[in-house]
Amino acid sequence: MIPTLIFVLAFAVSGVQDTPNDLFDPVYQVYDYVKGYFYQPERIDDQQALYGAMKGIVEQLDDPYSEFFEPSEKTAFDESLNGEFSGVGIEITLEEGVLTVITPLVGSPAEAAGMLVGDKIVAIDGESTEGNSLTESALKIRGEIGSPVVLTVVHEDGTREDITIVRETIVIEAVRYEAMDEGAIAYIRLLRFESDTTSELDRALGTFDLENISGLILDLRNNAGGLMSEAINVVNRFVDDGVVLITQDRLSGQKKYYARGNQIRNFPVAILINRGTASASEIAAGGIRDHNMGILIGEQSFGKGVYQQLIDFPDGSALKITAGEYFTPNGTVVHGVGLPADIVVDEDQDPIDVAIEWIHSQVGELMPIDITASVAEIQDTP
Repeated sequence: MIPTLIFVLAFAVSGVQDTPNDLFDPVYQVYDYVKGYFYQPERIDDQQALYGAMKGIVEQLDDPYSEFFEPSEKTAFDESLNGEFSGVGIEITLEEGVLTVITPLVGSPAEAAGMLVGDKIVAIDGESTEGNSLTESALKIRGEIGSPVVLTVVHEDGTREDITIVRETIVIEAVRYEAMDEGAIAYIRLLRFESDTTSELDRALGTFDLENISGLILDLRNNAGGLMSEAINVVNRFVDDGVVLITQDRLSGQKKYYARGNQIRNFPVAILINRGTASASEIAAGGIRDHNMGILIGEQSFGKGVYQQLIDFPDGSALKITAGEYFTPNGTVVHGVGLPADIVVDEDQDPIDVAIEWIHSQVGELMPIDITASVAEIQDTP
């Protein structure tokens, strides 16, 4: 199958290693033996045999973000990128082979049912998830609207719980916004980095009096990522110049992405992050923070610092492969680490209240500022 479409997600091709020409000859031999000897030849599906071999090649990478999609799986993946699909509304990954919740989506049935960041999903409708790929588990969790699914989870405190969730149509709004503090502070929440996120952000910014507001709260909590290009565009709205992202892959080596020039006033920006802040949202948060154009408030982010390349094949199948790693403008490693919050918010505190307090402490200031000094100042205030 010849690939027909390639695009990059933050969610480029590798250098070739020496491979014996006859390496895969045994695979053809096994196929021939199956075709020639299996006692029920009607059960042999050539297409599924091919897909199975392809999946095996990818699965041996032991990388939760690399997958081979059959056509039906690719369709489901596309639906999730388009912001509307049937399901329960959770972002999942594999951590050490265990299906793990990155975040329940805001306003989703999963959030309402009590699913938490870090929950381990050990069974779906009573069937173990052990050995399942991400896509296999995702397809089992999805289903007909109005039908229930039972997820057996182990919470981080060790308690085990069966959570029944009724599937709904999940619609993900990329951007929400409102005025706060009697109009003095703009609040914008980015829920996903989709193809129209930047344009929606611009529309949201246009509803505020940017020349007179005291500051902006950019809420990236429980934002599991999306398109790298959109994350870079978002950083460009707040950074005047310089590097906004560094990537490293086998084909291109190190590549740097630069700001194109900020067009808005550099008012104080408070960026809210939590453990559900991952991937493209970490690119945005890290790119703004490294230029001292915004402060990070909340808790350590998730730590997905690798990006994938998607290769589509004519029959509708596709390969999603981890192609490289990204770093913040200062060269900080994100993958497996996450971004630390400048101001850590306790469980009994509202991060939005903390952000408003910080913006009040910076009234009249324009970014960039010394973030460390500003944190010390607000912490020293009685």
